[in-house]
Amino acid sequence: VQLQASGGGLVQAGDSLKLSCAAGRASSNNAVGWFRQAPGKEREFVAEINWNGGSVTYEDSVKGRFTISRDRAKNTVHLQMNSLKPEDTAVYYCVSYRRAWGSKDQSAVQYWGQGTQVTVSS
Repeated sequence: VQLQASGGGLVQAGDSLKLSCAAGRASSNNAVGWFRQAPGKEREFVAEINWNGGSVTYEDSVKGRFTISRDRAKNTVHLQMNSLKPEDTAVYYCVSYRRAWGSKDQSAVQYWGQGTQVTVSS
């Protein structure tokens, strides 16, 4: 399974960005999500959405600002990021989980996509 993420870029604090990921048909019945890794920091969970879009989970620092969604018919997953902060600067990775329900635990991830850089200037 190849996951292709896009939509990253350089923005100012307070701006918005929308990341997209082509997750492939093999991910249609699995949870999908996003992780990120900032320079010098460990990779961390951002958000996940279960197989039918009925359940979502967010990392505390992005709650109320980020929204994850998926289109199963198109096998795509999106991450709408609003009110961006400099601390959101990171490489963002689209992931597909092993099961229909996701997790904050990286060991639950089956496939990783290539990252897309998000840089938020102050």
